[in-house]
Amino acid sequence: MEIALLKLLLAHILGDFFLQPNSWVEEKEKKKLKSVKFYLHVAIHIALIFIVFLSFSVWKIALVIGTLHGIIDALKLIFQNAKTKRIWFFVDQLLHIAVILTCWQYYYYATINLHFLQNTKFWLFLMGALFLTSPAAIFIRVIIAKWIPESTTSSLQDAGKFIGIIERLLIYLFVCTNHFEAVGFLLAAKSIFRFGDLKEAHDIKLTEYVLIGTLLSFGIALIVAMSVLNVNV
Repeated sequence: MEIALLKLLLAHILGDFFLQPNSWVEEKEKKKLKSVKFYLHVAIHIALIFIVFLSFSVWKIALVIGTLHGIIDALKLIFQNAKTKRIWFFVDQLLHIAVILTCWQYYYYATINLHFLQNTKFWLFLMGALFLTSPAAIFIRVIIAKWIPESTTSSLQDAGKFIGIIERLLIYLFVCTNHFEAVGFLLAAKSIFRFGDLKEAHDIKLTEYVLIGTLLSFGIALIVAMSVLNVNV
């Protein structure tokens, strides 16, 4: 039964990311439901299900998934705009995956194992990961607020915040999976990327500010990860 789910996911990945050129996406966004590429895209998804299963006996699940795929894509094309385009991308993908899982469960009488939801360690790991996102960013911002340099170089909006969140989550994952060497590699990689900017800035305060923020970010991630690993539940 699991092989059927993998085949359905493979068909989705091939159809949405490999067999849909950017020109098709642009035409669909421009013409919406009047675009021929929209219906061709849906047809490709249906055909891919037949191909990955090498059988026409899956015509029911192929038609259901293909039809629902088209409806979801149509809703995205109709309601998305420039500001919500990124959100709709993730909503669209989540809905497609939900449809695939539902169809797989219905047609193959599969049961999704959710026993991990009763595991205390799972919830502890999830709580640690969530803390290392926005809550940790707020803590760090409050701690180093008094050292913010008067003149800082321009950068992408909230880029520093998201870089910090990603680096903390990576450290968390590395430590929880006992790959401590990867933490050193991450710190070295960030230092290399930052070295040029800080060298050109010729600003000691900015350099110290970045170092404090980086060490705090790494330190908090390490403490949370080690705490989760060593809690006996």
